[in-house]
Amino acid sequence: MTTTAGQPSVELAGKVSMPLVGFGTWQLTGRSGYEAVRTALEAGYRLLDTATMYGNEAEVGRAVRDSGVPREDIFITTKLPPDRAGRERETLDASLAALGTDYVDLWLIHWPPSRGAGVATWRAFLAARADGRLRAAGVSNYSTAQLDELIRETGETPAVNQIRWSPALYDGRLVAEHRDRDVVLEGYSAFKNTNLSDPVLTRIAEAHGVTPAQVVLRWHVDHGFVVIPKSGTPERIRSNLDIFGFSLDEGELAEIDGLAG
Repeated sequence: MTTTAGQPSVELAGKVSMPLVGFGTWQLTGRSGYEAVRTALEAGYRLLDTATMYGNEAEVGRAVRDSGVPREDIFITTKLPPDRAGRERETLDASLAALGTDYVDLWLIHWPPSRGAGVATWRAFLAARADGRLRAAGVSNYSTAQLDELIRETGETPAVNQIRWSPALYDGRLVAEHRDRDVVLEGYSAFKNTNLSDPVLTRIAEAHGVTPAQVVLRWHVDHGFVVIPKSGTPERIRSNLDIFGFSLDEGELAEIDGLAG
Protein backbone atom coordinates (compact mmCIF):
# COMPACT_ATOMS: atom_id res chain seq x y z
CA MET A 1 0.00 0.00 0.00
CA THR A 2 1.27 3.47 -0.92
CA THR A 3 -0.10 7.00 -0.57
CA THR A 4 -1.18 9.20 -3.47
CA ALA A 5 -2.51 12.73 -2.98
CA GLY A 6 -2.91 12.04 0.74
CA GLN A 7 -4.94 8.88 0.20
CA PRO A 8 -3.83 5.23 0.33
CA SER A 9 -3.35 3.60 -3.04
CA VAL A 10 -2.15 0.35 -4.55
CA GLU A 11 0.35 0.05 -7.37
CA LEU A 12 -0.79 -1.96 -10.36
CA ALA A 13 1.51 -3.48 -12.96
CA GLY A 14 3.26 -0.82 -15.01
CA LYS A 15 3.59 1.47 -12.00
CA VAL A 16 -0.02 2.60 -12.25
CA SER A 17 -1.22 3.98 -8.91
CA MET A 18 -4.87 3.23 -8.06
CA PRO A 19 -6.62 4.85 -5.06
CA LEU A 20 -8.07 2.38 -2.58
CA VAL A 21 -11.29 4.37 -2.20
CA GLY A 22 -13.27 5.43 -5.24
CA PHE A 23 -16.69 6.66 -6.23
CA GLY A 24 -19.10 4.19 -7.81
CA THR A 25 -21.58 5.57 -10.34
CA TRP A 26 -23.97 2.70 -11.05
CA GLN A 27 -27.55 4.07 -11.46
CA LEU A 28 -26.30 7.67 -11.28
CA THR A 29 -27.42 9.19 -14.57
CA GLY A 30 -28.56 12.48 -16.01
CA ARG A 31 -28.26 15.75 -14.11
CA SER A 32 -28.30 14.07 -10.70
CA GLY A 33 -25.50 11.73 -11.81
CA TYR A 34 -23.42 14.65 -13.03
CA GLU A 35 -23.95 16.52 -9.76
CA ALA A 36 -23.02 13.45 -7.71
CA VAL A 37 -19.73 13.04 -9.56
CA ARG A 38 -18.99 16.76 -9.18
CA THR A 39 -19.66 16.47 -5.44
CA ALA A 40 -17.41 13.42 -5.23
CA LEU A 41 -14.54 15.20 -6.95
CA GLU A 42 -14.98 18.26 -4.75
CA ALA A 43 -14.94 15.98 -1.68
CA GLY A 44 -11.59 14.57 -2.79
CA TYR A 45 -12.36 11.32 -4.59
CA ARG A 46 -9.82 10.63 -7.31
CA LEU A 47 -11.08 7.24 -8.52
CA LEU A 48 -14.28 7.19 -10.56
CA ASP A 49 -15.90 3.90 -11.58
CA THR A 50 -18.28 3.76 -14.54
CA ALA A 51 -19.18 1.29 -17.31
CA THR A 52 -20.68 1.18 -20.77
CA MET A 53 -23.70 -0.58 -19.25
CA TYR A 54 -24.28 2.28 -16.79
CA GLY A 55 -25.14 4.72 -19.59
CA ASN A 56 -23.47 7.62 -17.75
CA GLU A 57 -19.98 7.94 -19.22
CA ALA A 58 -20.88 11.31 -20.78
CA GLU A 59 -22.01 12.69 -17.41
CA VAL A 60 -18.87 11.38 -15.71
CA GLY A 61 -16.66 12.92 -18.39
CA ARG A 62 -18.42 16.27 -18.23
CA ALA A 63 -18.12 16.33 -14.44
CA VAL A 64 -14.39 15.64 -14.72
CA ARG A 65 -13.91 18.46 -17.23
CA ASP A 66 -16.01 20.92 -15.21
CA SER A 67 -14.35 20.04 -11.90
CA GLY A 68 -11.09 21.80 -12.64
CA VAL A 69 -9.17 18.78 -11.37
CA PRO A 70 -6.43 17.87 -13.85
CA ARG A 71 -7.28 14.76 -15.85
CA GLU A 72 -3.99 13.12 -14.87
CA ASP A 73 -4.98 13.37 -11.20
CA ILE A 74 -8.17 11.32 -11.72
CA PHE A 75 -8.24 7.54 -12.11
CA ILE A 76 -11.11 6.59 -14.44
CA THR A 77 -12.37 3.02 -14.76
CA THR A 78 -14.90 1.85 -17.32
CA LYS A 79 -16.03 -1.61 -18.42
CA LEU A 80 -16.86 -3.61 -21.53
CA PRO A 81 -20.21 -5.45 -21.50
CA PRO A 82 -19.89 -9.18 -22.26
CA ASP A 83 -22.19 -8.86 -25.29
CA ARG A 84 -19.64 -6.52 -26.87
CA ALA A 85 -17.04 -9.29 -27.07
CA GLY A 86 -15.63 -9.09 -30.59
CA ARG A 87 -16.38 -5.36 -30.75
CA GLU A 88 -13.82 -4.25 -28.20
CA ARG A 89 -12.21 -1.49 -30.22
CA GLU A 90 -15.43 0.26 -31.22
CA THR A 91 -16.74 -0.03 -27.66
CA LEU A 92 -13.62 1.54 -26.21
CA ASP A 93 -13.72 4.26 -28.88
CA ALA A 94 -17.29 5.06 -27.80
CA SER A 95 -16.31 5.11 -24.13
CA LEU A 96 -13.39 7.44 -24.74
CA ALA A 97 -15.56 9.76 -26.83
CA ALA A 98 -18.27 9.86 -24.16
CA LEU A 99 -15.76 10.43 -21.38
CA GLY A 100 -13.93 13.07 -23.42
CA THR A 101 -10.51 11.57 -22.80
CA ASP A 102 -7.78 9.91 -24.86
CA TYR A 103 -7.34 7.07 -22.40
CA VAL A 104 -8.85 5.36 -19.37
CA ASP A 105 -6.77 4.34 -16.41
CA LEU A 106 -8.41 0.94 -16.12
CA TRP A 107 -10.63 -1.01 -18.52
CA LEU A 108 -12.42 -4.09 -17.22
CA ILE A 109 -14.26 -6.97 -18.87
CA HIS A 110 -17.51 -6.40 -16.99
CA TRP A 111 -18.57 -10.06 -16.90
CA PRO A 112 -16.98 -13.13 -18.49
CA PRO A 113 -18.32 -13.61 -22.04
CA SER A 114 -20.66 -16.54 -22.58
CA ARG A 115 -17.90 -18.93 -23.60
CA GLY A 116 -14.98 -19.46 -21.23
CA ALA A 117 -13.08 -16.55 -19.78
CA GLY A 118 -12.95 -14.49 -22.96
CA VAL A 119 -9.36 -15.02 -24.03
CA ALA A 120 -9.87 -13.27 -27.38
CA THR A 121 -11.39 -10.27 -25.60
CA TRP A 122 -8.50 -10.24 -23.14
CA ARG A 123 -6.04 -10.17 -26.06
CA ALA A 124 -7.93 -7.16 -27.44
CA PHE A 125 -7.60 -5.47 -24.07
CA LEU A 126 -3.85 -6.05 -24.06
CA ALA A 127 -3.60 -4.60 -27.58
CA ALA A 128 -5.50 -1.49 -26.46
CA ARG A 129 -3.13 -1.12 -23.54
CA ALA A 130 -0.15 -1.41 -25.89
CA ASP A 131 -1.71 1.34 -28.02
CA GLY A 132 -1.83 3.63 -24.96
CA ARG A 133 -5.61 3.84 -24.80
CA LEU A 134 -5.65 2.35 -21.31
CA ARG A 135 -3.04 2.29 -18.59
CA ALA A 136 -4.15 -0.97 -16.98
CA ALA A 137 -6.41 -3.86 -17.96
CA GLY A 138 -8.51 -6.03 -15.70
CA VAL A 139 -11.71 -7.99 -15.25
CA SER A 140 -14.85 -8.03 -13.14
CA ASN A 141 -16.90 -10.87 -11.69
CA TYR A 142 -14.25 -13.48 -12.57
CA SER A 143 -13.58 -16.69 -10.67
CA THR A 144 -10.04 -17.78 -9.85
CA ALA A 145 -10.29 -20.47 -12.53
CA GLN A 146 -11.23 -17.85 -15.12
CA LEU A 147 -8.33 -15.64 -14.05
CA ASP A 148 -6.04 -18.63 -14.49
CA GLU A 149 -7.37 -19.27 -17.98
CA LEU A 150 -6.47 -15.76 -19.09
CA ILE A 151 -3.04 -15.99 -17.50
CA ARG A 152 -2.34 -19.43 -18.97
CA GLU A 153 -3.40 -18.50 -22.49
CA THR A 154 -1.74 -15.08 -22.72
CA GLY A 155 0.95 -14.90 -20.04
CA GLU A 156 -0.64 -11.63 -18.90
CA THR A 157 -2.32 -11.26 -15.52
CA PRO A 158 -5.36 -8.99 -15.04
CA ALA A 159 -4.35 -6.07 -12.83
CA VAL A 160 -7.70 -6.02 -11.02
CA ASN A 161 -10.70 -8.26 -10.43
CA GLN A 162 -13.75 -6.25 -9.35
CA ILE A 163 -16.19 -8.47 -7.47
CA ARG A 164 -19.12 -8.22 -5.07
CA TRP A 165 -17.48 -7.88 -1.66
CA SER A 166 -18.24 -6.99 1.94
CA PRO A 167 -17.45 -8.29 5.44
CA ALA A 168 -20.29 -10.78 5.10
CA LEU A 169 -18.71 -12.14 1.92
CA TYR A 170 -15.14 -12.25 3.24
CA ASP A 171 -13.27 -15.36 2.09
CA GLY A 172 -9.66 -15.60 3.23
CA ARG A 173 -8.83 -18.25 0.66
CA LEU A 174 -10.16 -16.10 -2.17
CA VAL A 175 -8.08 -13.16 -0.90
CA ALA A 176 -4.97 -15.36 -0.87
CA GLU A 177 -5.71 -16.63 -4.39
CA HIS A 178 -5.81 -13.06 -5.69
CA ARG A 179 -2.64 -12.06 -3.88
CA ASP A 180 -0.79 -15.17 -5.02
CA ARG A 181 -1.54 -14.11 -8.60
CA ASP A 182 -0.79 -10.43 -7.99
CA VAL A 183 -4.38 -9.47 -8.84
CA VAL A 184 -5.84 -6.55 -6.88
CA LEU A 185 -9.23 -7.34 -5.35
CA GLU A 186 -11.69 -4.49 -5.85
CA GLY A 187 -15.04 -4.73 -4.10
CA TYR A 188 -18.45 -3.36 -5.04
CA SER A 189 -21.74 -3.40 -3.08
CA ALA A 190 -19.92 -2.89 0.21
CA PHE A 191 -23.15 -2.11 2.07
CA LYS A 192 -25.71 -4.17 0.16
CA ASN A 193 -24.88 -7.40 1.96
CA THR A 194 -23.84 -5.81 5.25
CA ASN A 195 -25.98 -5.47 8.37
CA LEU A 196 -24.86 -2.04 9.55
CA SER A 197 -26.69 -2.66 12.83
CA ASP A 198 -24.54 -5.67 13.66
CA PRO A 199 -23.22 -5.34 17.24
CA VAL A 200 -19.63 -5.90 16.12
CA LEU A 201 -19.78 -3.00 13.68
CA THR A 202 -21.70 -0.67 16.01
CA ARG A 203 -19.31 -1.35 18.91
CA ILE A 204 -16.20 -0.74 16.80
CA ALA A 205 -17.78 2.35 15.27
CA GLU A 206 -18.58 3.78 18.70
CA ALA A 207 -15.01 3.12 19.87
CA HIS A 208 -13.64 5.20 16.99
CA GLY A 209 -16.37 7.86 16.94
CA VAL A 210 -17.44 6.98 13.40
CA THR A 211 -20.38 5.26 11.70
CA PRO A 212 -20.70 1.54 10.98
CA ALA A 213 -20.58 2.36 7.25
CA GLN A 214 -17.25 4.11 7.74
CA VAL A 215 -15.96 1.06 9.63
CA VAL A 216 -16.91 -1.17 6.68
CA LEU A 217 -15.04 1.08 4.26
CA ARG A 218 -12.01 1.30 6.54
CA TRP A 219 -12.04 -2.51 6.78
CA HIS A 220 -11.52 -2.62 3.00
CA VAL A 221 -8.69 -0.09 3.13
CA ASP A 222 -6.86 -1.76 6.03
CA HIS A 223 -7.03 -5.07 4.17
CA GLY A 224 -5.73 -3.45 0.97
CA PHE A 225 -8.98 -3.95 -0.97
CA VAL A 226 -10.15 -1.24 -3.36
CA VAL A 227 -13.70 -0.13 -2.56
CA ILE A 228 -16.10 2.03 -4.58
CA PRO A 229 -19.09 3.16 -2.47
CA LYS A 230 -21.93 4.80 -4.36
CA SER A 231 -24.34 7.47 -3.21
CA GLY A 232 -26.29 10.33 -4.71
CA THR A 233 -26.53 12.17 -1.37
CA PRO A 234 -23.86 14.85 -0.86
CA GLU A 235 -23.54 14.24 2.89
CA ARG A 236 -23.14 10.48 2.37
CA ILE A 237 -20.68 11.02 -0.49
CA ARG A 238 -18.45 13.09 1.80
CA SER A 239 -18.87 10.76 4.77
CA ASN A 240 -17.81 7.73 2.74
CA LEU A 241 -14.45 9.35 2.02
CA ASP A 242 -13.94 10.62 5.57
CA ILE A 243 -12.28 7.43 6.78
CA PHE A 244 -8.62 8.39 6.99
CA GLY A 245 -8.65 9.74 10.54
CA PHE A 246 -8.75 6.29 12.13
CA SER A 247 -7.65 2.74 11.44
CA LEU A 248 -8.62 -0.71 12.65
CA ASP A 249 -6.26 -2.90 14.63
CA GLU A 250 -5.68 -6.58 13.90
CA GLY A 251 -8.21 -7.67 16.49
CA GLU A 252 -10.93 -5.46 15.04
CA LEU A 253 -10.18 -6.64 11.52
CA ALA A 254 -10.43 -10.25 12.64
CA GLU A 255 -13.78 -9.60 14.34
CA ILE A 256 -15.15 -8.05 11.17
CA ASP A 257 -13.73 -10.88 9.05
CA GLY A 258 -15.71 -13.20 11.31
CA LEU A 259 -19.02 -11.68 10.16
CA ALA A 260 -18.82 -13.86 7.06
CA GLY A 261 -21.42 -16.59 7.31
